[in-house]
Amino acid sequence: MRLDAWLAQATARLTGHSDSPRLDAELLLLARLGKPRSFLFTWPDHPLSEALVANLEGLLARREAGEPVAHLTGEREFWSLPLQVNAHTLIPRPDTEALVEAALALTLPAEARVVDLGTGTGAIALALKSERPQWRVSGVDRVAEAVALAQRNSETLALPITLYQGSWFAPLAGQRFDLIVSNPPYIDSTDPHLTQGDVRFEPRSALTAEECGLADIRHLATEARAHLVPGGALLVEHGYDQGAAVRALFTEAGFEGVRTGRDLGQRERFTLGFWQRNA
Repeated sequence: MRLDAWLAQATARLTGHSDSPRLDAELLLLARLGKPRSFLFTWPDHPLSEALVANLEGLLARREAGEPVAHLTGEREFWSLPLQVNAHTLIPRPDTEALVEAALALTLPAEARVVDLGTGTGAIALALKSERPQWRVSGVDRVAEAVALAQRNSETLALPITLYQGSWFAPLAGQRFDLIVSNPPYIDSTDPHLTQGDVRFEPRSALTAEECGLADIRHLATEARAHLVPGGALLVEHGYDQGAAVRALFTEAGFEGVRTGRDLGQRERFTLGFWQRNA
């Protein structure tokens, strides 16, 4: 079977099962071919072996059942970094790049100490390290498999970060940072979107929190104060409709200069605050 014929057939099969059937089909094929996307347009008549088509059939069936493309290929790009992913962590999403941009826009020391709480794949920590090699970047995750995955990504990308296993600040006793950043669980456990799309296959513990999704953010705002240097910043991702509530939590905890930024879709997506900036 020719490459272009398989893509047309696969796209038709995935239509109705995906918001981006053509792209999904391309990503599945490229993952098995080990080729760049330009190959699809340069060699549309490239023959696919029967063995490859059979292998792709299994992937298509799993995608039709809703399994995320990132889990099928084992990879997702974030901040132009190819990250290994698995079912133990969230799949990095483009909207979180707004959080990275906000962190990079801050005025921090040349060798700033930065920690990413709930690091998962290491996406945020590694993106920051790629842009600020002199920053001393750490990542923390409660799940051992996530820490191991972030370590593999760190080594594969040659972006050295320090990783800890534990719940939030537990492994960081006595440490203080210039920036604490996090994409914590912030979805209400009753949200109907949890039964739709890719999130059905992602760990629920990395998605949902009590108090209508605000419990972990409240914990971060409260506990971050003991782990920030004077003038240090807390930067947290949250739901598009949680901006006002998160600003209130930051202000209640004593943070100054609290403001909320927007993601690529112009939805309120992250909140920033400073600890004792005027001390």
